[in-house]
Amino acid sequence: ASARPFSTGIGVGLVGFGLFFLLFGILLYFDSVLLAFGNLLFLSGLVFIIGFRRTFTFFFQRPKLKGTSFFFGGLIVVLMRWPILGMLLEAYGFISLFRSFFPVAFGFLGSLANIPLLSQVRGDSGSMV
Repeated sequence: ASARPFSTGIGVGLVGFGLFFLLFGILLYFDSVLLAFGNLLFLSGLVFIIGFRRTFTFFFQRPKLKGTSFFFGGLIVVLMRWPILGMLLEAYGFISLFRSFFPVAFGFLGSLANIPLLSQVRGDSGSMV
């Protein structure tokens, strides 16, 4: 009795497999086929989770166009079988796209567990009292 639609579960699975293939492609010395497959699975899972329109509007907002162009440019370069350069371009695009999300994610992870590095990034004193 879940309130989530069925497509959200499919999207989470696709994103999970996409991240797995990306990690596996990096571990196998930047195998371009695995990296390309991981990218496509990740993006299709994102579409299943938040919908096509919201995905499109997220990537093509005016302030995020530079990050989007680097991300998709890196995807194209990976598909052209230049995996190291493509992953560098994608990483820069990913960081510039999700720059505003990182403090929220670090704060959430730091609140789940008392992780010293994340607590220092947030600026906590480190005491549990």
